[in-house]
Parts: sequence; C-alpha cells; structure tokens
Amino acid sequence: MTLQLVKPALEFLPEYKAALERGWSADNVREDVAAREELQKIATDPVAFVAALDDPQAKGGPIKLPDGSTVPRLPGFRRWMWDGALCGSIGLRWQPGTSELPPHVLGHIGYAVVPWKRGRGYAKRALALMLIEARGVGLTCVQVTAHPDNVASHAVIRANRGRLVERFHEPAAYGGNESLRFRIDLTIGAGAIVAHAAQGTMDAAESPCGTSDGMEL
Repeated sequence: MTLQLVKPALEFLPEYKAALERGWSADNVREDVAAREELQKIATDPVAFVAALDDPQAKGGPIKLPDGSTVPRLPGFRRWMWDGALCGSIGLRWQPGTSELPPHVLGHIGYAVVPWKRGRGYAKRALALMLIEARGVGLTCVQVTAHPDNVASHAVIRANRGRLVERFHEPAAYGGNESLRFRIDLTIGAGAIVAHAAQGTMDAAESPCGTSDGMEL
C-alpha cells in the first residue's frame, strides 16, 4: 500500500499505542517524557486523546516545552503515516494570518518515523503530502529545523525543495543547541513534489534517523 496520511482515529489507536510502548515517540524534543504522557492520556480517555490531535482552532491547553515552561497552543493538527500499519507521525502548526512563527516554535512541521519502517522513503513522502495541507491553511512557506548532524532529515527536507536559510541556536527552553533552519516555498506546486517523492524512493541518509527536530503537537 502506498503511504498515506490519515487523521488520527480510534481504529488506528492500538497500533499507535503499541509504538509508544515499544519506546518510540512522536515528539522528537521531549521524547520519552512525551511518550509516557501520551500513554497516560490514552489510558485515561482515548476518545479525548485522539480528538486533541486535530486542533486547527487551537482550543487545547498550553504546550509544555522541554524545560517545563508552557506557551500558548498554536492552531495545528497531526496526521499518522499509514501503509496498512502505523509508520509514524507528522504534525503541522501555524500562526494565523502569517507564515512566520513565534520565537519559541522551532518549525511548522515535525515528523517521526517508527524505527521498523525507516529506510523506505516514508519521511520524504509524508513531508510532501503535508506541504499540500500547509498550502491549504494559507501558508506561503514553511520552516523545518534539524540539528547539524541529522543528515537524514537534511536529505528529506532538500528532497522537498527545502533550502538552508540559517544556522542558529535554539531558545534556552530547548537547551540552546545549534540547529539549522530550512525554508520550503509553497508558491511552487506541491503536487510536483509528491510525484517526485514516489513510494519506495529512498535517500541513503534517510535510514538511520527518520525524524525532524520540530516538536509535535
């Protein structure tokens, strides 16, 4: 089955929960802490957990940063990568009325492929599909960040016409690490990008990592 992005739903939740229990996390910043929090939410109220992953009106509560501080939630939603089984998660968040982001938000899009599905070109295709969603909410460009040693993510972003715009230090709440910011122009047809990121197309660098450094919703 060709990889597709699906809206989180109860029918897919058992596989998502199993991936968390295997040690994977959709949040590449808070990682294990975020995974444990999600497992607790699933155990408490699975319906509410799934519903909260699709929040284009930013009705949910504040977002917790890695240092424990909180910031207002931006509009956004998450989609799960699916090829007949769970392959990972990709999220989009944006600031209404502009393609810019608040200083505490590392990027518009963050993604994570489960380890047992890496090396298949899934991150590249998932990002391409999410670019169409980004155009749909009115963005003219998106920012995606990756650490300098995350060559897997660099390959994925560049395959989707991303260009490096700056080397910067992340805010103190994230630890102040050096990072790279890429920009993807959405005034160029995203359909062509999806066609380029065909099923089974893999960059050699994609296999070891399969993540971006943007925080998930």
